[in-house]
Amino acid sequence: MANLKEVKQRINSVISTQQITKAMKMVSAAKLRRAQDRIIQMRPFSQKLTAILNNVSAASEGATDLVYAEKREVKKVLLVPVTSDKGLCGAFNTNVIKATNLAIRTQFAGAEVTILPVGKKAFEYYKKSKFTVVGQYSTLFHDLSFENIRAAANYAMDAFVDGEFDQVILVFNEFKNVATQIIRTEQFLPMASAETEETTATETDYILEPSREFIIEELVPKALRTQFFKAILESNASEHGARMTAMDKATENAGDLLKELKLMYNRSRQAAITNEILEIVAGAEALGGK
Repeated sequence: MANLKEVKQRINSVISTQQITKAMKMVSAAKLRRAQDRIIQMRPFSQKLTAILNNVSAASEGATDLVYAEKREVKKVLLVPVTSDKGLCGAFNTNVIKATNLAIRTQFAGAEVTILPVGKKAFEYYKKSKFTVVGQYSTLFHDLSFENIRAAANYAMDAFVDGEFDQVILVFNEFKNVATQIIRTEQFLPMASAETEETTATETDYILEPSREFIIEELVPKALRTQFFKAILESNASEHGARMTAMDKATENAGDLLKELKLMYNRSRQAAITNEILEIVAGAEALGGK
């Protein structure tokens, strides 16, 4: 039977851990609410901006040659895995890294891969790898603002236009709800073709000033930056949801462990009391025998 003092120490340790996980769950819940509000407000704007861009560019009849839509043979790829700065969020970071490595092994097996990690966990993982790492944007979550994220988006866009990369891929967790995050491997550049049945069916006749070409040239960079910003916000909301779920599960596990330890403590205490009684009885009998 376990020593009473050791069991008591384990009980106190588990209680302290449970208090920490409860506090972390509450903090994540508060952060999740703000992050969820941001992404919910962002999605309609992003979808509408993309719809307008698709509609206008689809009606241009190829008059505008979009530099961001240029398709090339994929020899050089920029992968942007979006993770968190901290752990204790279940498989959140691991899933992103696994999806990124899977894309490298399968989709880009023969290409020259460069990593632009967003988040400390991705940076720490890939700085030890054989790949070239662009590390100046790994701390975006320290100050999650559109201005900072735009700088990372501009780097990827300018590098694509200059021919440094033939394709840019975002790997991130899309927020669905508190318990569910969906891994997305999304092509950022080159832009997908805008001419789809859906956009053609809902085509709107816009009056454009000064010209359709000028509007497209203005809309495309803004839509791309918005798409990049949306991916970061999706990951941010997913992170807090994953951490809240992980801490809730950890708190439950700590409660189950406490029940087992208290049962063990009571059994050990009962055994100790029984042994003491037996010793007293044996001593009394020995004295009575004399």
